[in-house]
Amino acid sequence: MHDDRTLVEDRLRRVLDERVRPAVYPESVPLQVAVWHAPGEPVPVAEGLAAEPEPIEVGARWGAPWGTSWFRVTGTVPKEWAGRTVEALLDLGFDERLPGFQCEGLVYRPDGTPVKGLNPRNQWVRVGAPVTGGEEVRLHIEAASNPVLVGFGPTALGDRETAGGEPQYTLTRMDLAVFDETVWQLVIDLEVLGELMAELPADSARRYDILRAVERALDALDLQDVNGTAAGARERLTGVLASPAAPSAHRISAVGHAHIDSAWLWPLRETVRKVARTASNMTALIEDEPEFVFAMSQAQQWAWIKEHRPEVWARVREAAARGRFVPAGGMWVESDTNMPGSEAMARQFVHGKRFFLDEFGVENEEVWLPDTFGFAAGLPQIIRAAGAKWLLTQKISWSRTNAFPHHTFRWEGIDGTRIFTHFPPVDTYNCSMRGAELAHAARNFRDKGRARHSLAPTGWGDGGGGTTREMVAKAARLRDLEGSPTVVWETPRAFFEKAEAEYPEPPVWVGELYLELHRATLTSQAQTKQGNRRSEHLLREAELWAATAAVRTGFPYPYEELDRLWKTVLLHQFHDILPGSSIAWVHREARATYRRVAGELNGIIEAAQRALAGEGDRQLVFNSAPHERAGVPAGGAGAPRTPVAGTTLSPGAAGGYVLDNGLLRVETDARGLVVSARDLAADRETVAPGEVANLLQLHQDLPNMWDAWDVDEFYRNTVTDLTDAESVTPGEDGASVRIVRSFGSSRVTQVLSLPPGERRLVVDTEVDWHETEKILKLAFPLDVHAERYASETQFGHVFRPTHTNTSWEAAKFEACNHRFVHLAEPGWGVAIVNDSTYGHDVTRTVRTDGDRGTTTTVRASLLRAPRFPDPETDQGVHRFRHALVPSADIGDAVREGWRINLPERRTTGARDIAPLVTVDRDAVVITAVKLADDGSGDVVVRFHEAHGARARATLETGFAFTALTVTDLLERPLADAPRPDREGERITVRLRPFELMTLRLRRRVGG
Repeated sequence: MHDDRTLVEDRLRRVLDERVRPAVYPESVPLQVAVWHAPGEPVPVAEGLAAEPEPIEVGARWGAPWGTSWFRVTGTVPKEWAGRTVEALLDLGFDERLPGFQCEGLVYRPDGTPVKGLNPRNQWVRVGAPVTGGEEVRLHIEAASNPVLVGFGPTALGDRETAGGEPQYTLTRMDLAVFDETVWQLVIDLEVLGELMAELPADSARRYDILRAVERALDALDLQDVNGTAAGARERLTGVLASPAAPSAHRISAVGHAHIDSAWLWPLRETVRKVARTASNMTALIEDEPEFVFAMSQAQQWAWIKEHRPEVWARVREAAARGRFVPAGGMWVESDTNMPGSEAMARQFVHGKRFFLDEFGVENEEVWLPDTFGFAAGLPQIIRAAGAKWLLTQKISWSRTNAFPHHTFRWEGIDGTRIFTHFPPVDTYNCSMRGAELAHAARNFRDKGRARHSLAPTGWGDGGGGTTREMVAKAARLRDLEGSPTVVWETPRAFFEKAEAEYPEPPVWVGELYLELHRATLTSQAQTKQGNRRSEHLLREAELWAATAAVRTGFPYPYEELDRLWKTVLLHQFHDILPGSSIAWVHREARATYRRVAGELNGIIEAAQRALAGEGDRQLVFNSAPHERAGVPAGGAGAPRTPVAGTTLSPGAAGGYVLDNGLLRVETDARGLVVSARDLAADRETVAPGEVANLLQLHQDLPNMWDAWDVDEFYRNTVTDLTDAESVTPGEDGASVRIVRSFGSSRVTQVLSLPPGERRLVVDTEVDWHETEKILKLAFPLDVHAERYASETQFGHVFRPTHTNTSWEAAKFEACNHRFVHLAEPGWGVAIVNDSTYGHDVTRTVRTDGDRGTTTTVRASLLRAPRFPDPETDQGVHRFRHALVPSADIGDAVREGWRINLPERRTTGARDIAPLVTVDRDAVVITAVKLADDGSGDVVVRFHEAHGARARATLETGFAFTALTVTDLLERPLADAPRPDREGERITVRLRPFELMTLRLRRRVGG
């Protein structure tokens, strides 16, 4: 019988490929084609439609990299086709293996009405069903000749400035054709049954039933007259297609989907068009398929349609009103969640949810992040504070070392908040309803026996066109089919409601959802990461000082400007932009965008501070950090403190220099390496015995795959310590040490300084980087015995082990921190803070000098040099600032992390500025002071407990207020929130460890 099965399966494969599929379009006639190549960037639709094209023949080459070509196709339906279904077949030169990664098109009617997108798996446009014969056909195609960049090798095609002008594609087919629906349905029947048969056990009765039915259907086909015998062949299959699924079958909620990276192997401007093409496809499919539901995430992408393609937007709005085209996820973009700061992560939800509420009245309770590269432990609280309660992602299935033990579970964050979470066991966010995918989902589902619902995001993404009619047809047959999971089209909300009701007490996973892959995204494209970090802090300053000036002086609060700038920064936190895994064009534009953002925000800050300071010649220091600094209160301005005793610089015994400010004494050797950093008050050495700090280390860095994304553990096998120095001299101020080193084709200049009155060694590093396939790290070997360390994350910190007892711990050989890393023994600790880096590693080694202790080494990852997708990644000059802070508890780490990212601003004026809001506990950190987004003039204050302990704190306002409301992130009242105590302008709050709270204060008129 084995031979019989193999024979039938082989027969089915050949008959489908060579006879049945070709018979779907039994007759065709050519269309006439003309083309106009737009010069430069894409043109408005009206201009493309009005352009005068030149004739072009099928077989001709077209499309310079990143160009736009407007094709006009014309023809007449033959009279003899009357009563039949006719479609235009428009093949721009597609490779069906690469949906979403090559040329694409959007078809328009002459009046500018969009019809649908053209993609490798979706090349047809319906002309009539039926036609009367003689119809004149005239269609316009806005075709994008995006180059194929999925080969994962260095290429100049990733930027229009370097891509050249060689045509990329060959026009392949432009025909009118008869569409034989019966044959098409037979193809779907045979594909579904053939794919199911392949997944069933070899000796199952169901498999043999299908095998015999398929054999009978093939026997019924006349291979010289497939169109005439297809109906009879289908009749032979009705019995096996009607056999219902077992009651215990796994249940799949299919969600129409097209994951579209907001930038990746194409620039932002091309994503605008990808979204329009996909939306056009999906609104057309919704009209044809009454059960189909499509969900699209990323409010930014909806906003692009509204702004750039109003004709598509009208169709989207109509489909959304019917609940068929569904806003999903409630975020501005599908962002990275490791690197965005606390407020930025919150604003992803604020701006995303508000867009969907304003435009559609939809309250998203699900978070939709299928492709994000791991999830920070502070995220559950943010999700809940935004009014959401469910999370979907697929990406954790990509982990290379450990298989995650659940597909449905509750995820607990650092504050104890739990979120119902689902990882689709189908293991793809581009499900195409193949039998192998669905069978894998059922077999793979790790929570079987306790639950049996899972979700399948269904459709081609990244410009592949979304869900196809073939996928919908397969799903219809799989609704209730023996041997298969059952399939039903549903919204994400419907799935989560069913899944949570079925599984009310799932297992709990505590802490970050670490992706054991793509660790290098914490370091690649350093200037993009610096632009993000600095923009986040500038936005804090702009809101703080503009709100303070508005309350104090009537300064016009820049609502629209701040809204626009926040959305720009949030867009660039997309999970291929901020992580540094996009083409050169994307990062070139990102650098320019961050410069513009910084210019605008600095303008807002300076204007607000001028309004606050008034005219005068008093020296003033503005302190934007959330803690008092040099006598100036947090969020206020005052006269600079009288300088304390300065820092001395003297020759050192090791041939270098000694820096001493009375709190720390730091000694370098003749190579500029730190051999001692002594906490004078505690009489405690920071640098591990026999080691040197401020050590730059260079590794080879050629991962097995995914150049910009991955750093593989074997990179540690070889290391070069950069110890040779060209010069070690006093700095320009006479109280610092300047070190210059050269290595390879690169050069680094460092300045070591001890700020007077501060217990921190500041390390300023400038690197002129011209290496290839290398990674540069900055190492601090510490005399600290610690089994775990703290890394800042959103609204708190997460602990990670310093050891590798298990494979789970060993896999975290590169991890993310925000502003600080902190290690401690009881009573004494060390913090390393930074102004713009995220990737780091922490290791423990046994000392080799006879000491029984251990050395704990913290290394900040500075730069990489991958060659794909940007062959010039990080080439050029970069500047970083780090600080080593001995004798630091967690509170010191929090405070110093803020200070290094928010330097003082100095100006002159007439008066000190009292803060709008103060708090009496350093553990309670105010992350935002702003005016309410609705323009009411209310003051919004967001804060959290930052030390990981319970806190009772008193906030005091510098203005009178008449009402106090605890709100969610969208500044809406929380009905069930504990009400803080109030006495006049003093508010007392009680917070759990890491608890986040937002208060809205209604100002008294005139106050």
